[in-house]
Amino acid sequence: MSRAVKYHQFGPASVLRIEEVDPPRPRPGKVRIAVRTAGINPADYKTREGMFSGPSFTFPAGIGRELAGVVDALGDDVTRFAVGDEVFGTVASGAIADFMIANPANLAVKPEGLDWVTAGGLALAGQTAHDAVASQHLTADDVVLVSAAAGGVGVIVAQLARLAGATVVGTASQRQHAFLESLGVLPVAYGEGLVERVRAVAPRPVTVVFDQHGRETIEVAIALGVDRSRINTIATEPAEFGIERVGRGPANPATLERLAALVVDGSIVIPIDSTYPLERTRDAFVELEAGHTRGKIVIEVAAS
Repeated sequence: MSRAVKYHQFGPASVLRIEEVDPPRPRPGKVRIAVRTAGINPADYKTREGMFSGPSFTFPAGIGRELAGVVDALGDDVTRFAVGDEVFGTVASGAIADFMIANPANLAVKPEGLDWVTAGGLALAGQTAHDAVASQHLTADDVVLVSAAAGGVGVIVAQLARLAGATVVGTASQRQHAFLESLGVLPVAYGEGLVERVRAVAPRPVTVVFDQHGRETIEVAIALGVDRSRINTIATEPAEFGIERVGRGPANPATLERLAALVVDGSIVIPIDSTYPLERTRDAFVELEAGHTRGKIVIEVAAS
């Protein structure tokens, strides 16, 4: 038997429970991963609360969509990976488990220099950030406002924008400001007066906004006169404001490999706020849902 974290009804973190299940067998074209680590994201708890459920949603449901581990079984017709390969990537759900079936097209090879914890928290947040930033074709002339700039997606958005040559202003709580400054980001606090604070620190008018926080950021962007075609949100309904929602596109192993290379060579940093063993998955979600984390929270499914 193996372990998997599941829930049988929508609700708070307390609905999560560890269940003993038969290890799944890979179907043709799929691989089985012995999971080492799994990142958690706001979309996970929003799904658990019922926000993203559709008529096809069924219980019991697994949780978690990004992972890292070792390929330990192959379905028929798999040629891209071999047993023993170290990989990271995404699944539809259920990543917080000892074993997980995955589509090889959603996985990338984990480079030797990428540690397991970082690998487990990179794929979903990293590609979401990459795809959002790529949609705006940034140049050195751009001044970019990134909300929740110390969060799991925002911190990668901010660094990718910097790598593109843009000036980056990032919103975050005061305790995150020194960290953002270390990344070359100009930090500003949330809340009333944000428009004035952004204008005070930005060397030129803001031209692009990436929102991971919610409507406050959109309202600020509009007040700053940013072209609505250059405002992107993954945190609120865009139609109300006539803006874009460019988040993670189809899983792209080449993108994941590029992101991993940037981490390994030090070009970007993936801060790990905390790690929890699988047995404390509930506690991990309680922390995530409280907000104010720096970077990612990662579940260590298997001992290092």
